Amino acid sequence: MYDFITIGSATQDVFIQSDVASIVTVSQTSKKSEFMSFPYGAKTEIADFSKNLGGGAVNTATNLANLGFKTSTIIKLGNDELNSIIKLKLAKSGIDIMNIIDSQKYLTGFSIILVSFQGDRTVLAHRGANAHVHEKEVNFDAIKNSRWVYVSPLSGDSNKILDKISKFCEENKINLAINAGTTALKKGAKYFSKILKTAQIVVMNKEEASLVTKIQVRPDSKEEKFSLCEVHPDIVSMLKQLRMGTDAVVAITDGKNGVYCFDGKTIYICPQFPAIVTSTLGAGDAFSSTFCASVDRFNWDIEKALKYATVNSASVCEHFGAQEGFLKFGEIEEKINANKDFKVKKISV
Repeated sequence: MYDFITIGSATQDVFIQSDVASIVTVSQTSKKSEFMSFPYGAKTEIADFSKNLGGGAVNTATNLANLGFKTSTIIKLGNDELNSIIKLKLAKSGIDIMNIIDSQKYLTGFSIILVSFQGDRTVLAHRGANAHVHEKEVNFDAIKNSRWVYVSPLSGDSNKILDKISKFCEENKINLAINAGTTALKKGAKYFSKILKTAQIVVMNKEEASLVTKIQVRPDSKEEKFSLCEVHPDIVSMLKQLRMGTDAVVAITDGKNGVYCFDGKTIYICPQFPAIVTSTLGAGDAFSSTFCASVDRFNWDIEKALKYATVNSASVCEHFGAQEGFLKFGEIEEKINANKDFKVKKISV
C-alpha cells in the first residue's frame, strides 16, 4: 500500500546562469509581460552551470518520500543512459520504481533552464517520452493500492489519461490531487470542471487560473493596495469559479504575492516566506506536494498546511536545483516557530 503515487514527467535539467541576460518588460493595456533576452548573435559567458534530475512527478515523489511517505511514481523514461540514472536516483531516495514505464521509441525528457540574475527562470523543454504515456501502460492496480494520487502537469498525448485517472480515483475512493498544467487547461472550463469534481486538492498558478476561468487580474488597482486584509476581487472571482460544483480545496499561487486558497467557506491568504532566492524552479512542485502531504498529516488543517508548504517551497528557492533544499516536517516546524510574524490571514466568504 502506497501513501502517494505521483504521475507526470521526468527530465534531465541543465541549469545555466548568465549575468548578461536582460529582463525586458513589455506593457499593454490589459497586461504586462516580461522576457529574458541575450545579445543576438553573440557568444555569452556562463556564470554557473549544473545538472539535476527534475520533472513534476520526480520532484514531487522525491519531496513526498523525504517527508516520510511511502511513495511510488508513474513516469515514462526513454531508451537512453538517463533511464538507469533516474531509476537509481529515485530508488536511493526511497521511491518505489516498479511502476516506471520504459520507452523504446522516445528519449527521456530534457530541459535547459536559463536562470536570471533575479533568480527567476525561462525553461527550454523537450518533452520526449513524457508526452507519450498511454492508458494501457499505466498500472491501475498500483493506483488502486494508494491512498493518494498526485497528478503533475501532463504534456502532449499523456494528457489524455487525466480523465481516466480522475474517474478511476473517484470510483475507487482514492484521494486525488491535481497540479494543473496548461495542456489540460487549454481544453477549456467545461472539460476541466469534470476533472475538478473528482479532486480533493487542485493547485495552479495565477496565469493558469486565468486561462481556465477566462478572468484577467486587472492592473487598474495597485497591487500594494491589497494587503493581507484584502484580496484582489478578480482573484476572489477565480477562486469561486474554480470551486463551483466541487468539494475540492483550490489553491492559486501568485509568486511573490503568496498563495490564495479556498475551501468553500474561507479564503486563506498565505504570504511568501522570507528567502534568498537563487532559483524558483521546482518551487511550485515543492509547494503543492508539501501542501498535500501536510493536509494528510494534519487532518485537513488548511492554515497549517499552507504554512508548511510555503516554507518548504522557499527553501527550494534558496538552492540551485528543483530537488535541492527539501526539508523534513521537523525542520519546517523549526522555521515556522522561529518566524512568529509568519501568519495566514483568513476571510470568511
